[in-house]
Amino acid sequence: MSGHNEGASGTASLSLVVHADPETDPERAERLVRLLRGELARLEVASVSTVAAGPPPERAKGTDPVTLGALVVAFSASGGVFTTLMGTVRDWLDRQSGRHRVSVTIDGDTIELERASEAQRQELLDAFVRRHSGD
Repeated sequence: MSGHNEGASGTASLSLVVHADPETDPERAERLVRLLRGELARLEVASVSTVAAGPPPERAKGTDPVTLGALVVAFSASGGVFTTLMGTVRDWLDRQSGRHRVSVTIDGDTIELERASEAQRQELLDAFVRRHSGD
């Protein structure tokens, strides 16, 4: 197995942060995170949990969508689950209408996905998956 943050049970984990379009209201941003969490939970993953972020900065006007929280996904370090997981994130992002971004971090390596052309995003994702996939 290559470089996954692998535990004794053969699981790996990654964190996802949804950076909502700045023009998206906080309630919609929270709903977006819940929708993504639901899609990920339907995959063959061990768990999907929400990590609450700290309070917004003192002078912040409203809630910065980034401070709404992050998702931590635990999954089997074998069997192609990582590839499926990343494909699900890509597909979810493709279906969104705003200028949202998703940061995915595994083993200290972060990739930021946004609305790019399908070919550009697929090339970036393929390289990231190759770095972190034991398959």
